[in-house]
Amino acid sequence: MPAVKVREHESFEAAFKRFKRLCEQEKLLSEIKKHQRYEKPSEKRKKKIIAARKRMFRQRRMGK
Repeated sequence: MPAVKVREHESFEAAFKRFKRLCEQEKLLSEIKKHQRYEKPSEKRKKKIIAARKRMFRQRRMGK
């Protein structure tokens, strides 16, 4: 869990902005969203196949 110490003469908004940035860097929100609902193994496989197709398509486009 990211922690932010509030500096001297720092506003709450600035400290909160730093905290949000740390959460994004650690991909905390994406992990929470991923665990919000159960994903069946077949759905996981389908997503994995789709991601692989996208990667291959991008690699082919960049290679030309």
